[in-house]
Amino acid sequence: MMEVSAARETVLRFAAPLPAQITPLSSPALGQVLAVDVASDVDSPPFAKALMDGYAVRAADLAGGPVALKLVGEVAAGAMPTVAVGPGDAVAVYTGAPLPDGADAVVVKERCEVTGRTVTATDTALTPGKNVLARAAEMRAGDVVIPTGTVLTPTAYGLLAAVGKTAVLAIPRPRLVVVATGDELVEPAMKPRGGQIRNTNGPMLMAQAASAGALPRYLGVCPDDAETMASYVREGLEIADVLVFAGGVSAGKFDLVPEVLAAHGVTVHFHHVRMKPGKPLLFGAKGKTLVFGLPGNPVSAFVGFELFVRPALRALGGHQHSGPRERRYPLAEALTARHDRPTYHPARIDFAAGVVRPLPWFGSADLRALLGANALIVLPAGEVNLNAGEMANVVFAHG
Repeated sequence: MMEVSAARETVLRFAAPLPAQITPLSSPALGQVLAVDVASDVDSPPFAKALMDGYAVRAADLAGGPVALKLVGEVAAGAMPTVAVGPGDAVAVYTGAPLPDGADAVVVKERCEVTGRTVTATDTALTPGKNVLARAAEMRAGDVVIPTGTVLTPTAYGLLAAVGKTAVLAIPRPRLVVVATGDELVEPAMKPRGGQIRNTNGPMLMAQAASAGALPRYLGVCPDDAETMASYVREGLEIADVLVFAGGVSAGKFDLVPEVLAAHGVTVHFHHVRMKPGKPLLFGAKGKTLVFGLPGNPVSAFVGFELFVRPALRALGGHQHSGPRERRYPLAEALTARHDRPTYHPARIDFAAGVVRPLPWFGSADLRALLGANALIVLPAGEVNLNAGEMANVVFAHG
């Protein structure tokens, strides 16, 4: 069996970023990673501009106290000044308007009294640059304003528009295909009969994939039949960057996934990881398609996705840090356990209190225990006796 860290390193060796694609600003690639530096084609602002409604003046004219200035013009946002400001002059300006030549400050209208063409300004603390944004204060033409590797957010899209970009070169979202396996499975809309159970892994893994930034597609429930499974494998390999099977990867008579994958040219790089839950986890690849076989028990599938599939998706998407995120937190209460393998115990971090609380959990079939979980406490193999307040290793989970 591989250790978790070695298994994840193996996965990430095969998870090179996908080739970048051009996406128009009209179809935002939110959450995707920029694949090229973006430089500004203009100074911003392209001129010194007023930050407040008021009067453009020479600050030196107000140094001696309240002063009567001659109103010689007006500039609105979007217009250009037609007069300059000389000694004793003032020009009415509005927020965003270009500053007239000769002016070096704006006195706000609340500090002025206007009578006819005379402006009496009372702001004796006015200094050069007050209420003015200098030309190119935000960026200069040629400046790299969004570097390669930036995750595209709504504000990044605003900045792309500001520098004249109508399209962006970004790493695309990985395409992930989910197949649930097992003769016992029925879809959620069906009432289970006899030995049947509802398929929880399909919806759960689709949601995990979406939360990881992938484009998920669900192919449905595959019965425990090699010929039928082969058709699912062929379709998945054809359309997916990541193909995920849930169930059918252990050592039972009906665990057919490993042999069917091998028959279709998938090279298996490991099968079984020293962890609990999720020991039978499989990882392989064919060409550039990554293939995961997750155990069928839902908590095992969830943990396997968080520890291996999510990091692979982030790496394929060009993210610098693939995860999972790990930290140490003090325990909110004592925890006693005994396991033959390192164990990932469902838990909840109380961020306000700065502690982690283990949740009641009876094993890999206990999906309900994950409902309140946002983390997994990593417990070493053997006997564990931790007191409240002792530090525990924690992996963030996206339940």
